[in-house]
Amino acid sequence: MAYWILKVVLSPIFFLLWRVEIDGREHVPKHGPAVLAANHQSFCDSFFLPLVLRRRVTYVAKAEYFDDWKTAWFFRAAGQIPMNRGGGDASQRALDTAKEVLKGGGLLGIYPEGTRSPDVRLHRGHTGVARLAIGCGVPIIPVGIVGTRAIQPPGRRIMRPFHPVTVRFGPPLICSDAEASNGKPTAPVEISANGSGGESEQEVLRRWTDRLMHAIAAVSRQEYVDEYATRSKAGGSAKPDRPGPGPGTVPDAGSRSAHRPNAQGGAVDVAS
Repeated sequence: MAYWILKVVLSPIFFLLWRVEIDGREHVPKHGPAVLAANHQSFCDSFFLPLVLRRRVTYVAKAEYFDDWKTAWFFRAAGQIPMNRGGGDASQRALDTAKEVLKGGGLLGIYPEGTRSPDVRLHRGHTGVARLAIGCGVPIIPVGIVGTRAIQPPGRRIMRPFHPVTVRFGPPLICSDAEASNGKPTAPVEISANGSGGESEQEVLRRWTDRLMHAIAAVSRQEYVDEYATRSKAGGSAKPDRPGPGPGTVPDAGSRSAHRPNAQGGAVDVAS
């Protein structure tokens, strides 16, 4: 109930203060479970994605948000799931809750980068989202959120009004060894120690995660770099904030160099 009250109150305010454009919303199923995997440029990403959908979105949010009263009230009221990124029993309980959301036919929002990007690029994804999707047999919808970094840059608490925001949804990905591509959910797949073609479990998860990140980069129009995002990068080694180049070619998944995604290619890590 609190979720819908917040949405009714905040939606007209957000549409008044920001120019919100929506592209590809038809890729989000009207019924049934799916994972929404988005890029993460700003804290306010978690406001704009639910804003543009008629269905409820349950997020997996980092546990630190629940430690600060200034953000905890919002995340609790919205029924979000706290995730301890250090792993352990708390992380497993959060993942079990996320699975229940999907098994109940809900939409689950995750940021595969695991944290806000320290620069304007899209960073290497953690494999927890692929594990969830494969285990529950649900599609992953790649989402690109554009413009939120200008509204609320890292370290800024107040959101700047009157900036444009675009939320783009890409075609669904089906994570399964069958390589299904029709956009329809398949039966849940058990990940064995040996994946398809002799791949290990981790290789299967990494392959699908890399494919997902290229799909996110295609809709967010970001440069992709095959390095994990870390908050410490923001202080020194990260590239300055500037728009990333357009789409290009996709190198092999094992490459560690920065590259751009093929436009036709194609949140939390517990087994990276």
